[in-house]
Amino acid sequence: MLVLARKNGESIKIGDDIEITILSTKGDQVKIGISAPKDVEVYRKELFDQIIQENQEASKDISGILGFLKKV
Repeated sequence: MLVLARKNGESIKIGDDIEITILSTKGDQVKIGISAPKDVEVYRKELFDQIIQENQEASKDISGILGFLKKV
């Protein structure tokens, strides 16, 4: 993991198309802005983990249905 120190108003570039800017800090909270192409999906980690879990559960349901249909 690359660890960088940034101050308010400073940015980090990822590749040619993504820029992360530190907008403000207050206590233990950091507000960031992310500029990325529209085709790049940006999620909070906890939301992304929830999406992955729901997709896995949905695929289990589909597997069960497909197994049932094969028996019919």
